[in-house]
Amino acid sequence: MLLLTRRQTIFAAIAAGLVGRPAFAQSAPAKARIALDWTPNTNHIGIYVAKAKGFYAAAGLDVDILPYADTSAGTLVSNGVADFGISSEIEAITQRAAGGDVKMVYGVVQTETARLIFKGGRDDIKSPRDLDGKTYGGFGGTWESALISAMIRNDGGKGEVKTVTLGTSAYEALDNGSIDFTLEIYTWEGVAAELENRKIARFHYSDYGIPDEQTTVIVSSDTYLSANRENARAFIQATRKGYAYSVDHPDEACALLIAESNGALMNAELVKASQKALIEGHFLKSEAGVIGTLDPAKADAIGGFLVENGILVDANGAALKEKPDFSTYYTNDLLA
Repeated sequence: MLLLTRRQTIFAAIAAGLVGRPAFAQSAPAKARIALDWTPNTNHIGIYVAKAKGFYAAAGLDVDILPYADTSAGTLVSNGVADFGISSEIEAITQRAAGGDVKMVYGVVQTETARLIFKGGRDDIKSPRDLDGKTYGGFGGTWESALISAMIRNDGGKGEVKTVTLGTSAYEALDNGSIDFTLEIYTWEGVAAELENRKIARFHYSDYGIPDEQTTVIVSSDTYLSANRENARAFIQATRKGYAYSVDHPDEACALLIAESNGALMNAELVKASQKALIEGHFLKSEAGVIGTLDPAKADAIGGFLVENGILVDANGAALKEKPDFSTYYTNDLLA
């Protein structure tokens, strides 16, 4: 009788035009902030797609994409300025070892996209050992010199180079001959060079003893994850949906990235060619269909390399003597 009475009340309310008005205000979407590691590019395409296609909104999130700043995304995350950030596996491991509150939560790419580059056609550079004594234009990462020195030593050289920190101007300096070599993300700077018919030669890290890594990752912090577990899960799963959509619908995804970049991306040809390289190279989605997952073996291998080469230091700046448990540096739980 009670159930019948309730049904009768609802039907009466419908007839009176009372139902259809929310009895309570709908809860506001949860805020989430993600910091970029560079100006907008195809490494970020899944984030922009997820926002533009409403994947975040459907997950109950209002996502703010913070613009690139001189401060690393990992530092912004560690200090609570951002909830998530685009970083690299090496940078994330380095920051966490030094006491930063940084944890990897999503693998944007499944294999190494970075390359060591120099101007093509140089007779004096045939392999990494020929870089001894030459000038490297860098980006300020503590790991850069160790990685380059290891490549040179593994090729039979001394590993001694001159370093100048240039940031984004490194590519211009390479073109005008101010430096001898630098590093690039092949799927962006490398593709741009090919479109512009600039002759660039490259060395792949793993050909010279550097373990393969997931070059681009998304990081969060233990502080944020412990307080916002479900929001974090919703963010990562919507983000994976965005990246998966960008693989299956590249033209639409590129158009959305360009439209949502606030004028930062004007070269549609570059965006499309870069996304094509990411897809065909199985970077965003592996040949086995893996997307977003962080590979434990790769994290352990690149982490071990960093320890062996004295790159990882603790909060006091002392080099780590023993290999830490790198399984605590990342989580795949949010993908489930």
